[in-house]
Amino acid sequence: MKFDKEAFKGEVQSNARKLYRRSLEDLNPNEAFHAVAVAVQDLIIDDWMATKKAAEKQDAKRVYYLSMEFLMGRALGNNIINLTAHEGIREAIRELGLNLNVLEDQEPDWALGNGGLGRLAACFLDSLATLGYWACGCGIRYKYGMFKQEIVDGYQKEVPDDWLKDGNPFELKRAELSKEVRFGGWVETVNDNGKLHFAQKGYQAVIAIPYDTPVVGYGNHVVDTLRVWDAQAKDTFRLDEFDKGNYQKAVENENMARNIVEVLYPNDNHYAGKELRLRQQYFFISASVQTAVQEYVEKHNGDVHHLYEKVAFQMNDTHPTVAVAELMRVLMDDYGLAWDEAWSITQKTCAYTNHTIMAEALEKWPIELFSKLLPRIYQIVEEINRRFCDEIRAKYPDNAEYKISKMAIIYDGQVKMAHLAIVGGHAVNGVAQLHTEILKKETLKDFYEMFPERFSNKTNGITQRRWLLHANPELADWISDKIGDGWILDLPKLKKLEVYADDSKAQAEFMAIKRHNKERLAKYILEHNGIRVNVDSIFDVMVKRLHEYKRQLMNILNVMYVYNELKDHPDMPFYPHTYIFGAKAAAGYKTAKLTIKLINSVADVINNDESINGKIKVVFIEDYKVSNAEIIIPAADISEQISTASKEASGTSNMKLMLNGALTLGTMDGANVEIVHEVGEDNAFIFGMSSDEVIALEHNHEYNPMDIFNNNQAIRRVLMQLVNGYYSPENPELFRPLYNSLLNTKESDCADRYFILKDFDSYHQAKLRADEKYQDEKWWAKAAILNTANAGKFSSDRTIEEYVRDIWHLDRIKVKD
Repeated sequence: MKFDKEAFKGEVQSNARKLYRRSLEDLNPNEAFHAVAVAVQDLIIDDWMATKKAAEKQDAKRVYYLSMEFLMGRALGNNIINLTAHEGIREAIRELGLNLNVLEDQEPDWALGNGGLGRLAACFLDSLATLGYWACGCGIRYKYGMFKQEIVDGYQKEVPDDWLKDGNPFELKRAELSKEVRFGGWVETVNDNGKLHFAQKGYQAVIAIPYDTPVVGYGNHVVDTLRVWDAQAKDTFRLDEFDKGNYQKAVENENMARNIVEVLYPNDNHYAGKELRLRQQYFFISASVQTAVQEYVEKHNGDVHHLYEKVAFQMNDTHPTVAVAELMRVLMDDYGLAWDEAWSITQKTCAYTNHTIMAEALEKWPIELFSKLLPRIYQIVEEINRRFCDEIRAKYPDNAEYKISKMAIIYDGQVKMAHLAIVGGHAVNGVAQLHTEILKKETLKDFYEMFPERFSNKTNGITQRRWLLHANPELADWISDKIGDGWILDLPKLKKLEVYADDSKAQAEFMAIKRHNKERLAKYILEHNGIRVNVDSIFDVMVKRLHEYKRQLMNILNVMYVYNELKDHPDMPFYPHTYIFGAKAAAGYKTAKLTIKLINSVADVINNDESINGKIKVVFIEDYKVSNAEIIIPAADISEQISTASKEASGTSNMKLMLNGALTLGTMDGANVEIVHEVGEDNAFIFGMSSDEVIALEHNHEYNPMDIFNNNQAIRRVLMQLVNGYYSPENPELFRPLYNSLLNTKESDCADRYFILKDFDSYHQAKLRADEKYQDEKWWAKAAILNTANAGKFSSDRTIEEYVRDIWHLDRIKVKD
């Protein structure tokens, strides 16, 4: 599509008048954003419809990517870039007296996710569209998302993130595609002319209403779909109950429907939270599966028998794995298939991506809850489990009961969703080479032994169009000037930058861009945190979800350690540091939330200590999300990737930071292993135990962190500061739970579960090596360029091509210009 500046300007003006009935000059920035967004959407719609027609004409196979979360960030800038109309639109908007950057800032981050899973899904949709594959991402249209994080007196406070309050100009309501989803009740056996089938009775019905957002491919006229489901009660108000004085009962269905789409990841530390979360999962899965099957049948003369040839369901972690049983229900109850045929179709259609190594994090549901809320689905899962256990007995007659205890879908009063996903699909993949090997050897080893052909690795990736072209335009322009812009669609072409790694002029240019990005972040920090940071200091960045295994606690303990050394030796050589954290903790995760409080308490002490002359600053960036990540990541010098080896499935912040020229300081965990392989260990700072060493320690139970406490005075001093009031004089016991988690079993069944103290000295030494290298400006510039140059493997384009080749078997569609 050739961009027509005058036509676009007319669209902006027309939509401004239509939407707001006033002249464009009177619009405030938010209203102007909506006017421009609607005009951009108009540019997209024709391609969206053309993509659908082309796919239908070619009878293209479609992948449905099932995920609870889609962390999209902001759509306006991304859409403009992928339309390849950025400069034309910017100029048109400038002629109207508007600034595109100001308008982009008016758009709220889409509150559809909270971390890596959601952001990965967004990158995958971008790559699917850009590569020309027909796809639909399915999730929930959360009204408030996870939560907006506020830091109040150092504590995380969760407040609603009302991202839809001004509407979303990029979505289209598709009420004609609504579906009914049923909860509760009971199942009856019905004899229909001698043929038995099952019917759910006495249920509560919720209407699922889809909202579609076009996802634009880069410069190819292909537009895929993000479909998120809103909920509406079938019977919104019961006047009979109201007249009886049962006011709560009168609106019960309405409240139930509204609760489904209110918040992502409701606190499930209680029964009501668990029930709501399971209700959310089934709600969007049932609506999505029903729609996919119906669309296939309508296009194939009412025949559902070859569904798997044209439809693929990719289940993103365990949250959507109820899709296995729901597809069985739809095929049998709605289309009359017998069990064996429905099961064959289901297995050929479904595939599962595992995103967690830790067995305790694999989702499980109490039978009582599952069977009460989803009676027909539970009935199907029981039969899947019965048949699977028979398979186990036949294959392992000598130790069948042991194998069943490890592999059954229903066991010990729980429905095990990962087991259902593996048994009910044809493919299982991990998301980094190390992760996949640990799945095969440890977490899922019994399943790998039984189904080795189903397992493969698909190392995660990120879209360079979002995380370099959009997030770091100055660096993107520099790269294109040096090697051309082919990297936008073929990231391995960044390898051509290696010839500039030793070039003094190129080094100076690269580091000047890094400094500009640091200045931008410093301005953001001053505006949002009131902290003035030294732009020439080392920007040491750790941004990701807060979890104990990611070890933000180790990072801040090291800051305390360094601060003690500076206080004891004020004249010691020390290069200035700015330690930057960004993270949200789950609402019910007490240890993680207390770690946030510790980071902020340490920041309060250090940032206000004039005796250290500003050599250290500690910054916790509130409400970490895509929009501020696009400011933080390009400015980073050091990328903290310090999870306990064997615990991080992949990570994607490590890839984003590497792409933008930050050096990895981390363990050999997740995708770090592959990052180091690509860039070379000489251009990263690796520390800590290996995954094999960690697993061995966990198996033999010989590690005692108290030995380190007893024998290392400097570490003991840091730990004692957690309980002597040094960082919490008003409440010396405030951080006692963190102290206990490291040294005893008062907070958990295992002291120092994630080996923070075991790895601490190695971590500190790696930090010292990084400090020393940073002061060698030429060395650091070369290493930074080499990190960017060797990030090519970590494009989500490569990841998607591997899914297409090995699991989905899609054909590219071609949309005529």
